[in-house]
Amino acid sequence: MVRLNGVRPEDIGYAWFTVTSDLNAEFPAFAARELGWTEVPLMCGQEIPVPGALTGCIRVLIDWNTAKSQHEVHHAFLHRAKELRPAWAVEV
Repeated sequence: MVRLNGVRPEDIGYAWFTVTSDLNAEFPAFAARELGWTEVPLMCGQEIPVPGALTGCIRVLIDWNTAKSQHEVHHAFLHRAKELRPAWAVEV
């Protein structure tokens, strides 16, 4: 998402990560801090455990200050997550 859209940490208001219950080894926010998001407010949560839902999935919602229109923003869906929003999926 960062590469696809030219997102800079100083332009991020906050980022919210959610994970499916099977992903519990580390907080996604830890990885963001390792990438240099040291001053970005970060939050992690767990997805609702809907029977039959996609497993092994991390979702990221970024409040990003940009002049780009929603049409110009590229959403990144990897692996099986492409099933969630095929029309928005961008192969990275």
